[in-house]
Amino acid sequence: MPQHTSFTALIIDAGPDGRRQKPAEFRELSDASALPAPGGEVVVEVSYSSLNYKDGLAVTGKGKILRQLPIVPGIDLAGTVVAAGNDAGGHLQVGDEVIVTGWGVGEQTSGGYAGCARVQADWCVRLPAGLDARQAMGIGTAGLTAMLCVLALEDHGVAPGKGREVVVTGAAGGVGSVAVALLAKLGHRVVASTGRVEEEREYLRGLGAADLLARDVLAKPSGKPLDSERWAGGVDAVGGETLAAVLRQTRTHGSVAACGLAGGAHLPTTVHPFILRGVNLLGIDSNTCPRPRREQAWQRLATDLDRAKLERMIEVIALRDVPRYAEEILAGKVRGRVVVDVQA
Repeated sequence: MPQHTSFTALIIDAGPDGRRQKPAEFRELSDASALPAPGGEVVVEVSYSSLNYKDGLAVTGKGKILRQLPIVPGIDLAGTVVAAGNDAGGHLQVGDEVIVTGWGVGEQTSGGYAGCARVQADWCVRLPAGLDARQAMGIGTAGLTAMLCVLALEDHGVAPGKGREVVVTGAAGGVGSVAVALLAKLGHRVVASTGRVEEEREYLRGLGAADLLARDVLAKPSGKPLDSERWAGGVDAVGGETLAAVLRQTRTHGSVAACGLAGGAHLPTTVHPFILRGVNLLGIDSNTCPRPRREQAWQRLATDLDRAKLERMIEVIALRDVPRYAEEILAGKVRGRVVVDVQA
């Protein structure tokens, strides 16, 4: 697609009061220069995007996600560079296949729910060998976050073996699904926690989970500062009571990577796991992750994520289906990863 070709964009605009957003609507834009809230001079022809929980909040207006209106939402995109702008460092060339996630894309600047995007060169990561754009968006921000969690656990000595278990919360969601598959592939004994145990048992077993744990078991409030030691490590995409329970149950010198708040932003814990067991709570932020770490994570995803398992996670939808699926992901009805075929 030449940068002067028209394309469809999903746009969210301000309401009459200039603040509350209007329902998202599809518009035909004449070329890339017509994009609202452009993020840079590099023009990418977008082939695929994805739908994350944050996108659901943005598209429905049920969360204070958008910092600029009008805007094209969509925090992930993959496609081909059609104009490199003034990339003085020579990082990009026309024809490069790239991935863009984070950096406020789809929140402060227009994102992936359009046929073209305008971004900064430093935001772009070249598509690693072994992945195509569709697979990259099957991974997306959720999968990148999962890989950053795994890297953080590795950095803090969480290794497979000795019969020890690692827990993944929100396991049927995007981050959780990729985390289960990655940790299982690396040899960990993975316990997948979900609120849909019977519904998702076959799915999570297929990703490599050794056992399943009902969400209510971890989400139940406790007056204890510590519980019996169980987890060598964990990936938590839920927060709230669930994260507090995981911390109480983590073994001495174990680590938990935290990256979500679907279960609440409040953390009802004590200092006991940290000062009596030396537990590490590792905060994971994929939005502003430096490019060298991103590139490391994407290279590991290209080699460590089983392609067959990735395909089990993916559901592909057309751009026109995004508003409906945005409602469903907030209602907890979406499993795994939703890939958006922007050109469909």
